Amino acid sequence: MSASETDGDAGRAVDGDGAEVRHAVRGASRAVPRLHVVTDDRVVARPDFIDLAARIARAGPDVAVHLRAPHATGRTLHRLASDLRGCIPDGAGMLVVNDRIDVAVAGAVDAVQLAARSLRPTDVPATAPRLLVGVSAHAPHEAADAGPGIDWWLVGNAFATPSHPERAGGGKGLVERFVGVARAPVIAIGGVTPERVGEVLAAGAHGVAAIRGVWDSADPVAAVHRYLSGVAGRVHPDPDRDENPDR
Repeated sequence: MSASETDGDAGRAVDGDGAEVRHAVRGASRAVPRLHVVTDDRVVARPDFIDLAARIARAGPDVAVHLRAPHATGRTLHRLASDLRGCIPDGAGMLVVNDRIDVAVAGAVDAVQLAARSLRPTDVPATAPRLLVGVSAHAPHEAADAGPGIDWWLVGNAFATPSHPERAGGGKGLVERFVGVARAPVIAIGGVTPERVGEVLAAGAHGVAAIRGVWDSADPVAAVHRYLSGVAGRVHPDPDRDENPDR
């Protein structure tokens, strides 16, 4: 893949190792974050949710906060999205709404995350041309068969997780298979702890996503910084660090 190869959709470009996608329609290009912090119905019901989610987003542009609450009404999601949007300054983390393109548009968020039950990625530009588009998938053939218009893939389970006890974790091999066929950055989800970040990135993933690893922590904001430290250690390794201490 060339250093500036596009995926066929104007405004989206993938660099030489698939590490970054930018969207020019927004007026200022935006890179795909490396840490995606995903919510669920339990998380958004927390009385401190808006405060915590805003603090997480303010950790920087390498963070995306995914507003995901499958059982919430559109009105509830819109209220949460609007409240969060007002707390996230320019240059901070990305705000993503999962599944609900209508809420993403009305809430003026940055991106939408689509799943099997959602609209197709190719349907998004006509409705919301400024939105970045992430797609959730479990099998590499979904990425291999996909058309243009996808800014990142959220793939899993990378490891065993209580969120999907029926699915065994695919591990490094699953990530590698996705990376081999996907035309957009791969974000690994499912049982990815801060200690496993390096393993997942070594398999070719652009970044990682977490639910319980952040929200079930005693200090979710501190957990986010642990994940970011793991990402930074792999993406920008310490040049003075000896990777082979036995030498």
